[in-house]
Amino acid sequence: MAKETHFYLVRGLIREKGHWGPFIQQLQASYPRAKISALDLPGAGEHYKGRSPLTIGAMVDEMRQDFLKAQDPSRHSHLIAISLGGMIAVEWLRRYPGDFQSATLINTSFGGVSPVFHRLKPRAFFFLLKVPFLKGRRKEARILQLVSNNAGVFQETLAQWEVIQRERPVSLGNTLRQLLAAATFRIGNFLPSLPVTLLAATRDRMVSIECSRAIARRWRLPLREHPSGGHDLTVDDPQWVAQNIGVSSAECEVQTPERPEYESV
Repeated sequence: MAKETHFYLVRGLIREKGHWGPFIQQLQASYPRAKISALDLPGAGEHYKGRSPLTIGAMVDEMRQDFLKAQDPSRHSHLIAISLGGMIAVEWLRRYPGDFQSATLINTSFGGVSPVFHRLKPRAFFFLLKVPFLKGRRKEARILQLVSNNAGVFQETLAQWEVIQRERPVSLGNTLRQLLAAATFRIGNFLPSLPVTLLAATRDRMVSIECSRAIARRWRLPLREHPSGGHDLTVDDPQWVAQNIGVSSAECEVQTPERPEYESV
């Protein structure tokens, strides 16, 4: 009899577990027997008063302490990670290959696999220059304008993100440390030894789709592309992500939804 699943979720740059928003509810609805644990990066979320390490490896070592507290060895452990979280996920699989049995990486990129202008599009770079120096609603609105293509969820998502920013702000220092860790991360010749699902958005305006395509070619894996969502696919289409994470379809009970309409905000 197949094990039931325990999902572990890892977000991206200056994001925390609260930024998963409705995706966690959608994932639970899709897999009603699964357990879900969202893990915060050092320097964000419940750890926002701490200091974010300068390397992805050090982030993994710190985050693993929370993982071990939540771990249920009787379940199939599946790691879902987005953007910078994808780099953390790969380093985790390299350092601790026995912690997870499968993984899903969403809109991520790796140094040494893709050029810097694909890992962060030039227009996105200039758009984001102001972000570390903004606060509150203005800061979150600017981020959301870049990472989401779904105008229909903009205001509701912005309101949620504004509360997170007010209650658990990521410091400028931790923002810069996370940026440095992401910029210097390399995967070398690493090849995953467990099933990995790659998801990406063709119309991602922050990270080029070519990054995920390059990973798919290197690892000889299929890539599932969303035709209209943005960098934060879990905001733009949580149902699609939940249905495409690579876990046995027999365990997934959600029906295929009608495709929503998308537009850039």
